[in-house]
Amino acid sequence: MDAFYAAVEVLDNPELFMKPVIVGGGRERGVVSAASYEARRFGIHSAMPIAEAIRRCPDGVFIPPRIQRYREVSAQIFSIFQRYTPLVEPLSLDEAFLDVSGSTMLFGTAEEIAVRIKKEVSREIGLTASAGVASSKLVAKIASDLEKPDGLTIVAPGGEEDFLGPLPVSKLWGVGPAARHRLNLMGITTIGGLRALSRDFLESTFGKQGTYYYSACRGRDFRPVEPERETQSMGHEETFSRDLTDPTQLHRELLSLAVRVAERLRRDRVCGKVLTLKVKYGDFKQITRSTTLSQATDDSAEILRQALILLRKTEAGKKPVRLLGISCAGFEAENSAQLHLFAVDQGVGKRKKINQAMDLIKERHGATSILPATLLGG
Repeated sequence: MDAFYAAVEVLDNPELFMKPVIVGGGRERGVVSAASYEARRFGIHSAMPIAEAIRRCPDGVFIPPRIQRYREVSAQIFSIFQRYTPLVEPLSLDEAFLDVSGSTMLFGTAEEIAVRIKKEVSREIGLTASAGVASSKLVAKIASDLEKPDGLTIVAPGGEEDFLGPLPVSKLWGVGPAARHRLNLMGITTIGGLRALSRDFLESTFGKQGTYYYSACRGRDFRPVEPERETQSMGHEETFSRDLTDPTQLHRELLSLAVRVAERLRRDRVCGKVLTLKVKYGDFKQITRSTTLSQATDDSAEILRQALILLRKTEAGKKPVRLLGISCAGFEAENSAQLHLFAVDQGVGKRKKINQAMDLIKERHGATSILPATLLGG
């Protein structure tokens, strides 16, 4: 999708049409999640600090993200994809791979299918999409980005090397700033230039990544489209308007994160066994601390307890904290976890009932209808 979050905001509020719309977090410390093409003319892009976006475009329209709304529109878009193939692999709310190799007898060539999907997304939802059609995921992804907005790029089988050759090496997945800098020092700026290097040289210089570069610059990518790919982790993080040092504030923020992560686990009917705490200090240094629980959980109290233990293994409080995050992995179905022998005595059953009651209240009356007292204003 083209500038998806910003495009949804314009869709819902036509008065924003042709205005520089920037979707992102708080003005002091947040980052840009999406920028309309009008905003991009000012050099604004995703992951840019909101403060810098304001400096570049003080008259821009700055809007906080509405993730639930974006999920609703995303579901409508994916339902259109599913009309043409069951082999749909989501990359995010606004991007997916489609394997249409088994659909051409019904719907025409891959190019014709791409055209039909783009028209249906435009007609039924009111948004534009850009598509790349190719024989591999890697090349299709690169092609989809080249003619935005509302673009369509076709790379015929056998034409991968000619297509990739003139493009900058940064277009390849896995070529980050450090690798790009090393390649530039060798005089390699394009994918075609990278292709001139031998496999032995790439492997000796970049290790296993060099093997990938050798295949990628030739458009070789044999990964299948995987529609059933499972979520590997669930988490939330928060960047603060001011660096935090007070232990009470840090505890409060961890509680808020633990509640949100636990609610998401219960909504997906899973429990997490691996808990990770993310801390970014005021100097932008970032660390993570992880633990594996003896019993998988979806309970905010247990998640908070473990997060506080992990927090003691950091310099939080001694050093100002800019960001905190909690994530869970190692999922088990909610009913598959082994029960404690003395679950009732330990309060596990009581906590489960409390969580179920809170979830029901929030479902009926909204996300802020019931909260731990610590999270109430004041």
